[in-house]
Amino acid sequence: MESLIDEVKEYWEDEPESHMQELSAIDKVELLIRRFHRVARQLRSRHGSRKTIEIEDEYDVQDLFHSLLRIYFDDVRAEEYTPSYAGASSRVDFLLKQEKIIIEIKKTRQGLSAKDVGEQLIIDSQRYQAHPDCNTLVCFVYDPEGRVANPRGIENDLTKEINGVPVTVFITPEQ
Repeated sequence: MESLIDEVKEYWEDEPESHMQELSAIDKVELLIRRFHRVARQLRSRHGSRKTIEIEDEYDVQDLFHSLLRIYFDDVRAEEYTPSYAGASSRVDFLLKQEKIIIEIKKTRQGLSAKDVGEQLIIDSQRYQAHPDCNTLVCFVYDPEGRVANPRGIENDLTKEINGVPVTVFITPEQ
């Protein structure tokens, strides 16, 4: 019995979430993106067939993702305006102010081709890097129907550093 107690003391984590505290802010964002589809699917299976959120468009993705960001981040700013770029200003979906991470969200749909998504992300990355709080840009494309034929190709083509700002693109769920 004493050896069991010693083993528990040696290997037991005092803080069950201590491994999550070791993750960087960008790793936390990536974890939420990678698990987003599982969360969305789980929400469809409510106890007693209760009403739930259906992920039908980009705003639904933003609403759910905003809630998930609150798990890790205290200062999540939605629809933050960017400075004017090429005569136009726009709004980022989310700014993690303290971490200086901007998150842009897209959802595929009929009529929005992979080419269109790629072009929108290129334009967004040019605009958002002008934001004074943008040290990192994360683009999350939610593609539950698998409309993007080569998601890894788009991720690889668009994940790069632009004018000193790392841009990372995630297209999920993985097909």
